[in-house]
Amino acid sequence: MKRFAQSIRLRPEHREEYLKLHSAVWPGVEAALHRAKIRNYSIYLHDDVLFAYFEYHGEDFEADIAELEADPVTQEWWKLTDPCQEPFPDRGDSRQWTELTEVWHLGEPAGHSAE
Repeated sequence: MKRFAQSIRLRPEHREEYLKLHSAVWPGVEAALHRAKIRNYSIYLHDDVLFAYFEYHGEDFEADIAELEADPVTQEWWKLTDPCQEPFPDRGDSRQWTELTEVWHLGEPAGHSAE
């Protein structure tokens, strides 16, 4: 499993629209994320900055993400959510969100496993 964190700005004029969309994420979008082996996906909001965290449980991230990006339902979802977001200029090669570097992680205590 690999952990990912990302960030992007939320356009203030689209705040309510974005929050409404995410109060009922389309089942097809959630299914596509599961097919891409993405788990424990959360999006947090602080002021006008969105922070996302997810875990990838596959073997070929690039292939699984390419399949997700080709999914027609996900593409329709992004047509609604992308205008709500303002990418950071330093996002590199990412489509929208800036990938964040993990600085520290507290794992399970020795002898314990996550449930």
